[in-house]
Amino acid sequence: MEKSLRFDSLLIHGGLDAGPAGSTSVPIVQSSSFAYQTAEELEDVFRGRAVGSVYTRIGNPTTEALEKRLALLEGGGTAIATASGMAAITTAVLTILRAGDEILSSSSLFGGTFSLFRDTLSNYGITSRFVDPLDPDGFRDAVNDRTRLLFVETIGNPKLDVPDVPLLARIAHNAGIPIMVDSTVTTPYLANGVQLGADILTYSTSKYTNGTGTTIGGVIIDRGVFDWNTPRFPHFEAFHKKYRNFAFTARARKLVHKDVGACAAPFNSYLLTEGIQTLALRMDRHCSSALTLARFLEDHPKVAWVSYPGLEDSPHHAVATRLYGGRYGGLLTFGTGDKASAFKVINNLRLAKNLANIGDAKTLVIHPASTICGDYNADEKALMGVTEDLIRVSVGIEDCRDIVEDFKQALDAA
Repeated sequence: MEKSLRFDSLLIHGGLDAGPAGSTSVPIVQSSSFAYQTAEELEDVFRGRAVGSVYTRIGNPTTEALEKRLALLEGGGTAIATASGMAAITTAVLTILRAGDEILSSSSLFGGTFSLFRDTLSNYGITSRFVDPLDPDGFRDAVNDRTRLLFVETIGNPKLDVPDVPLLARIAHNAGIPIMVDSTVTTPYLANGVQLGADILTYSTSKYTNGTGTTIGGVIIDRGVFDWNTPRFPHFEAFHKKYRNFAFTARARKLVHKDVGACAAPFNSYLLTEGIQTLALRMDRHCSSALTLARFLEDHPKVAWVSYPGLEDSPHHAVATRLYGGRYGGLLTFGTGDKASAFKVINNLRLAKNLANIGDAKTLVIHPASTICGDYNADEKALMGVTEDLIRVSVGIEDCRDIVEDFKQALDAA
């Protein structure tokens, strides 16, 4: 049945096997480990000769239901749920790269990803080089014999630039390397992995997937389309012989995910399967209200600039329209001229919450330059599009009139 269901139906029914007494919700299997009647049965599961769960760090029925649903939403493949979005990126990168290898990354990144690439991975011999995501030739020219991965966000956070992901995918594939796409901001509702040409997708399920701000999680989607049987990836040889194009999933599950231990908790997986059911409805509201708020901010005399791909005069409007079907996400940024005025606006807001998250049902704001990007120098902030007057807004699903009125009174009083 799942093969014939459309996206909105998969959100509710995808990957759901009836639980005890015909339950229509995914059961919470809150167990650290799973018992078998005989030693032979447990050996078969450990060796992959039989299907079953052995330890929740490795696999859990509640989490597996979430993984099935997320993979279906991306157009097929396999999924690995993780403890957070950063755990997903870290696990995926460590599965592909070894000491001496290089990541070719978009320079327009979430601050946590930038820190992982620039600081943490460099301590283990993995180099990251950053390229303007709007410069395809820059990516093409930067590939060398050490490059093992191209990484890009569907919409930069917080820069809100929109790279031509399918074009970058072709560049990666022509060079014999996979492309990993972080689609946290867009979710599979705006465009799935098939449409984007991605080999691997990662995103923070803490955000729009859940939609309530209650749960931390992440996911890795392997579409099973990249051929890992190349000289660039000799460490995939044994996995490719057995698992073919799903060698990435096999290597990730059997080595990195198992050994690092950044697994999803069963209760979190349950909350995510509940929250994701309304993703389509919520994303429509996020997108429409963000556009309305962006248009209001454009006309306010105390706003110096507004960045939102849905605005017709945005330099990213055409690409975003082509890739995301006339929906432009729930994030926008605007500037008030300086840090002091930005703080005044944030402090004057009554409805919007000042905190470090996006994708909540509630409208959220933050001043990135002093918080999530506060440890970076001026050049690094400029690379990420972070200015001292920038306010990032994650537009919620409240009545849009209340959202606009809240920003109006905050700006008027600033």
